[in-house]
Amino acid sequence: MKIKSTLQKTSLFSELFEEHHTLLTRSNPPIRHSSRIFTKYQYPIITAEHTPLHWRYDLSPETNPRGLERIGINAAFNAGAIKWNNKYLLCVRIEGKDRKSFFAFAESDNGIDNFTFWDKPLVLPQNESPDINAYDMRLTLHEDGYVYGFFCTERKDPNAHNGDTSAAVANAGIIRSKDFKTWERLPDLISNSRQQRNVTIHPEFVNGRYAIYTRPQDGFIETGSGGGIGLGYTDDITNPVVRDEIILNPKKYHTIYELKNGLGPSPLKTSEGWLHLAHGVRNTAAGMRYVLYMFVTDLDDISKVRYQPGGYLMAPSDDEIIGDVGNVLFSNGWIMDENEDVYIYYASSDTRTHVAKTRLDILIDYCKNTPSDGKTSSGSVQNIMDLVERNQGYY
Repeated sequence: MKIKSTLQKTSLFSELFEEHHTLLTRSNPPIRHSSRIFTKYQYPIITAEHTPLHWRYDLSPETNPRGLERIGINAAFNAGAIKWNNKYLLCVRIEGKDRKSFFAFAESDNGIDNFTFWDKPLVLPQNESPDINAYDMRLTLHEDGYVYGFFCTERKDPNAHNGDTSAAVANAGIIRSKDFKTWERLPDLISNSRQQRNVTIHPEFVNGRYAIYTRPQDGFIETGSGGGIGLGYTDDITNPVVRDEIILNPKKYHTIYELKNGLGPSPLKTSEGWLHLAHGVRNTAAGMRYVLYMFVTDLDDISKVRYQPGGYLMAPSDDEIIGDVGNVLFSNGWIMDENEDVYIYYASSDTRTHVAKTRLDILIDYCKNTPSDGKTSSGSVQNIMDLVERNQGYY
């Protein structure tokens, strides 16, 4: 009976498994970007179709004789990232067709292709008030020996008026582990802001305290009087009360981060300072546009911005601009190898996950030597005029 069942399964799903294997094992050719700052790759590294077939299909011919999908996956994006056991490990936000998001780990030997998911999704530990939705995990190996996962936990707004079934309250959930098998759920972040999103932890202690990057805002979508990338501190991560919170990197009028901005992954330590990757949002006639930008803070005073190039590092390309939420690039994960290669894991339009590869020295050069925002149209022209002057005799 077992042999017969296996033969039926092979016949019923063989084409599906072959197509899935081909997708998971295809190579990913590089595409050098015209800026010469990074290299992109031909294919997204993770999509909904990369998720395991045994998550989506009942593989028993007896209970699924037509071979139909039972649980649909809508998107795979906004992945936290870490190097673990010599693997490039992503904690991917998976969104089902039911709109609920959850987390799953996928790993690769080279960080560019052949990502495969672990056998099962992450079973997220719950607090007394369960998460209704959870997404956008940042993974950080802290000086204290734990890997921390900071993510957005979303619950229905208890103060919403009757009939409003969309109003939500977002906060930072926190888990930690030393082996990626057993996860401890800590209390959610406690701060003065009613809403907190895009929160992550500084990888080292600062004067004996945990440093937390925040994004305080008034509403679930609208920043209101809040906004900007914040920085605060807590004495005890098991009682994560944020104190001494300041706005490290504010939103500014007529910039790429005019409407709102938030930190991506935790910063990388370099000889020139702490390297930050963030997203900036502005409003347009076609809706909100998300791009990625960078800045560097001081090694000794992490609240001091040393360098901030004007404009964006990355924006949606023609094939990235379309998706569930169009015109969006978002990153909450990157990995720096020992040889200082940097892998930026980013998502396009809330749909799929990509990688861009660069080097630390290139990113530092970019941050130090790209002019800062000219603040006005005249200021932008002046930056160009200065470069033209320096280029006399070279063109």
